Amino acid sequence: MKAVRISQTGGPDVIRFEEVAAPQAGAGEIVIRQRAIGVNFIDTYHRTGLYPIPTPSGLGLEGAGEVIEVGAGVTRFKVGDRAGFCSGPIGAYAEMHAVPAARAVTIPDGVSDDIAAASMLKGMTARYLLKRTYPLKAGEFAIVHAAAGGVGQIAVQWAAHIGAVVIAVVGSAAKGEIARTLGANHVIDTSKEDIVKRVREITNGEGAHVSYDSVGKDTFQASLDSLRPLGMFVSFGNASGAAPPFDPGILAQKGSLFFTRPTLFTYTRTPELLQETADDLFEGIAKGIVKIAPPTRYALADAAQAHRDLEARKTTGSLVLVP
Repeated sequence: MKAVRISQTGGPDVIRFEEVAAPQAGAGEIVIRQRAIGVNFIDTYHRTGLYPIPTPSGLGLEGAGEVIEVGAGVTRFKVGDRAGFCSGPIGAYAEMHAVPAARAVTIPDGVSDDIAAASMLKGMTARYLLKRTYPLKAGEFAIVHAAAGGVGQIAVQWAAHIGAVVIAVVGSAAKGEIARTLGANHVIDTSKEDIVKRVREITNGEGAHVSYDSVGKDTFQASLDSLRPLGMFVSFGNASGAAPPFDPGILAQKGSLFFTRPTLFTYTRTPELLQETADDLFEGIAKGIVKIAPPTRYALADAAQAHRDLEARKTTGSLVLVP
């Protein structure tokens, strides 16, 4: 089968498209013939070495398709089922992938493979952020950074449905229009506006209850300075680079703030939690609470170009690779 491999970390040019051995299902595993493969920022972190992985390696953590083989001991899936995964194992950029059944979810009728692969990682991330890390309530002020990105678009919609006052932070006027269309109450365009100043204006000087920040280094200080006393800084990504080390005492100085660095894996650490989270997302999609725009499609062989476009912030919404 064909798959993407890297032999060393680096830029998109380290990506190779190669012929490799097809996977077989071990005990507790299923093999999925993939119809769509999600492309996510974490994939670029693995490629660059920001999140170290052993090399040589595959890339990618998310995919959707049809179960073609079931390993010993697997009872949740059978051959022919539609299934998806979004937390690895790494190597999803391939025509077929072996996945622990405990880390896979069933995909309901009415959710296409493209939409599943475009939404599982991002959508389940938005779900745990808004419903478990900081359970957002109606009327609360929520900052959503990178609001026109994959997680951001879903988070804006879900937060608006909850009834929160959504402050969308974007990098251009065009991305601001996307956020407004999705339900953002306020938009801050960082190309011409100061985040902290605008948040204070919007909140009558109080600051936001929570900042959901996937950008990292470039917005770290702004997130800290935009929160009200007892507010929560949820740092869940590094799109601009890793967030800097800091003295915990600054949390006290700025109003006894809370800081957390959550991961999807922790919040979906059992098959039951994983399926519950996926089911809530898929129900939200079915009910129209969350609308997933058709993803930008790239051929699997063009994975390097997908990474270039993602890192250059040339894309909005989700990207998928198609074998």
